Amino acid sequence: MKRKKSAQSLFGLKGFSKYGLETENGTLVYFNVQPTNISVLSKESIEIKIRNMMLLLCLAPDIEIICTDSCECFDGNKAYMKKRYDSEYSEPIKKLLTKDMEHLDDIQLEMSAARQFMFCLRLKKSDDIQYINRVTKVISEHGFDVKRMSKREIKKMLAIYFGVSVSGDEMPDIEGEEYLEAADA
Repeated sequence: MKRKKSAQSLFGLKGFSKYGLETENGTLVYFNVQPTNISVLSKESIEIKIRNMMLLLCLAPDIEIICTDSCECFDGNKAYMKKRYDSEYSEPIKKLLTKDMEHLDDIQLEMSAARQFMFCLRLKKSDDIQYINRVTKVISEHGFDVKRMSKREIKKMLAIYFGVSVSGDEMPDIEGEEYLEAADA
C-alpha cells in the first residue's frame, strides 16, 4: 500500500529547529520588524530609510523581505456573500447579506493597518548562531527595530498565511493533541 505524503513534506518542511523553521534546504530564520510610519517623516528621513534598506540588502544578501496581513483577509467571504446576494430573491435575506457585507468591510477597514513585516534569512547550516547574530546586528545598525521570531510567532504567521486561523490563534504542535490529552484525563 502506497503511503500518502503529509502537507508538511509536500512543502519541504521538516519541523522547527532551535533558530527557526527547518526545511529540506536548510533553516529559515524569521525576524519581526517594527514598521515605521513614513507619513510623519520628512522627505530626507524617508530617503535615509530607503538608503539604509539598500545598504542592508547589500550587506546581508541572504535576507528576504516579507509583508503579510497579521490577520486573515475577508475577500473570499465578501465574494461569496456578493454571489449569494445576486442569486437571492428574498428582500429580507438581501438586507441581511448587505449588513453582513458592511460588517466585513468595517472589520477589514479596522485591520487594514494590521500588517506584519518580516525578514527571512535562509541558512544552509541550521546552527550558525554567529551568522544569525551578525545579521541581527546589521539589521539593527541600519535603523530597523528587529526581533527574531519564536516558534509560537512563526506558527501564528504560517497559520494566518495558510488560512488555518482567522485571528492567529495558538496552533498545537500535533493536530488533535488536545483531544488525546482530554481522553487521558
